[in-house]
Parts: sequence; structure tokens; C-alpha cells
Amino acid sequence: MSATTLPNGVTTVSRLGHVLRAMVIGLRQMLGGYWLIMLVSFLAVGVGFKVAIGGIDHSMWDYGTQSPKYFSMALGITVTPAYLSLLVAQGVTRRMVSVAIGIFLAGAAAATALLWVLVYQAERALYSWQGWSQTMESPHLFTDTSQAGLIFTEFFLLVVSHEAAGWLIGITFYRFGWWRGVLLLPLSLIPAAATEFLLIAQWLADALGSIGYDRPPLAVAVPTVLVVTAISLYAGYLLLRPMALKPAKG
Repeated sequence: MSATTLPNGVTTVSRLGHVLRAMVIGLRQMLGGYWLIMLVSFLAVGVGFKVAIGGIDHSMWDYGTQSPKYFSMALGITVTPAYLSLLVAQGVTRRMVSVAIGIFLAGAAAATALLWVLVYQAERALYSWQGWSQTMESPHLFTDTSQAGLIFTEFFLLVVSHEAAGWLIGITFYRFGWWRGVLLLPLSLIPAAATEFLLIAQWLADALGSIGYDRPPLAVAVPTVLVVTAISLYAGYLLLRPMALKPAKG
């Protein structure tokens, strides 16, 4: 869609901004609700429970580090069926929808990673004040929660790659149907699997370490994850552009 075809002097950039705003408004309850549940269950309730039963010797926030990946995959699966038909019916091109989804997913990943950084810092301050040990339950790219840059890098890459995998899953099931979607699952999961095997963080680290598999240098792993994820998002863009709309049910 060119800027000259839009009414009332509206530019393509401004139209894209409106599409992104619609996605943020529509999905903020899902995303914000997840953040709130994590904060309450793992930080507030978790810390209170551990104190009640006799003290804390591990990071409570670290117990919840697996969930952002899987929630973000669900977010990626949701976004196409939730928004494609609605936005195209409003005159938004499939191309713009796919670009907006890619930007939204990257922004949501950055926001989630930033939240994890901030909560780790708040927990570190609390534990330091109380004299508690902030031992990590899972292996990470970082060895101490003062390494904010590595915390952000780990969670951003894990979240955005799982979002990309979820987006591909949502697109393939929506476009090709159930059985072909299932058959395409190994391809759709490539960005998530590649990131897990390149970063070797969290639950998979111990399993892979037990068979002698070591993480490649971060100077190799991080750019490779970014490239694989970018290619996956572009694949979603290509798949979405010619997609036919599903007829309304009922």
C-alpha cells in the first residue's frame, strides 16, 4: 500500500502505527496479566511462603524463568487468527499486518526481558538487605544478577525466538489446516530449537551438559540466534502475505 492510496493524507508509517496500537490495546490484557501473575506468584507469594517455612536460600524469581518462553510461543500462535481477518477487513494489507506483527513481537520480547532484569535487580536488593543467598536454580548466560546486560540478552533471545516459532505455528495451522500444520511443526519450531541449543540456558543446560555438549562462544551463538529468528520472522511474513481469509463461522 503506497502513501498516495491512503485517504486524508494518511501515510504508510502512520497507518502502521495505528495497526501496532490496535495490537497493543488488544493484547495488553493477555501480556500484562501474565506479567502480573508471575510477579505475584513467584515473587510476592513465593518469597512469603519461603520466609514462613524457614528462610530463603535460592532466587524465587529464578523458579519462573521457564514460563516466558512458552507463554510467548502462545502469544505468537494467537496473533494471526486474532488479527488477520479483523485488520484486512479494515483495509489494512496483509503485508502491513505481517510487518506490524513482527514489530509487536520484538517489542513484547524486549518488554518481557526488561521486566526480568528489573525483578532480578529488585530481588537482589531485597536478598542483600535480608542477608539471603540469591542462588540460581537454573543455569544461565549470567552468573550473577548484577549482569543486567546478559540477563536481558538471554531472555530477549529466548522469548523472541519462541514468539517466532509460535507465529509460524499459528500461520501454518491457520493457512494449511490441522494435519499439514502438524506435519510442518518441525520446521515451525526451528527458531526455538536453535536458540535452546545455541544458548544452552535454563532447563536444557544440564541435560545437554550430561552428554558433553557445550555452548558455543556467545560471540557466535548470539548473532546466529538473531539471524535464525530474523529469517523465521521473514518466513512468517512471506507465508502471511498470500494467505486467504477464513470464512466467518455461524
